[in-house]
Amino acid sequence: MIVVACQPASLTDLANLAAVIWDFLSLSLFSLGGGNTLLAEYHHLSVDKYCWLTSRQFADIYALAEAAPGPSSMIVGLLGMGAAWREGPIWGLLSGVAAEVAILLPSTLLMVAAALGWNRFKDSPFRVAFERGLGPITLGILFGVGVKILRTADQDLPALLVSLLVCALMLCTRISPLWFMAVAGVLGGLGLINR
Repeated sequence: MIVVACQPASLTDLANLAAVIWDFLSLSLFSLGGGNTLLAEYHHLSVDKYCWLTSRQFADIYALAEAAPGPSSMIVGLLGMGAAWREGPIWGLLSGVAAEVAILLPSTLLMVAAALGWNRFKDSPFRVAFERGLGPITLGILFGVGVKILRTADQDLPALLVSLLVCALMLCTRISPLWFMAVAGVLGGLGLINR
């Protein structure tokens, strides 16, 4: 079997930049439950389709976006920045801002329009059914995202065991996730676990 090396898409070509912006614009309307619900698609775009990043780099960007204060959609700006960084810092910043605006603008406009009209349907059985149906869908998507992150980030047995232990403790206790992040950071810093 012949393996074809993935070549990063050049974002100095305006057609490629327009394609990237279009991809994030179209994904914006599917981000039910927050930006993390699209993480598998973000991975596909940045690692498989455009070859901007490796899976390890993607996992690092995801960890950075989750550790930083702010919305979960921050990862899109970091992906856009990482995609064009090899073209230079100015182009990287421009690409990051364009990607972030592309992911936030359509969904924000849709939510403003929906919020303005949603109260008119407060007694409608359609509204109640719609709201109840979105909960399980969002949880299923988030579960899929968690599995994708485990498969992307955990490359050896100790890291996989730590991840599974943290998942179990998160489900069974009320311990803050910050403690788990701190312990995992110390274990990684001491070289006891690697991704």
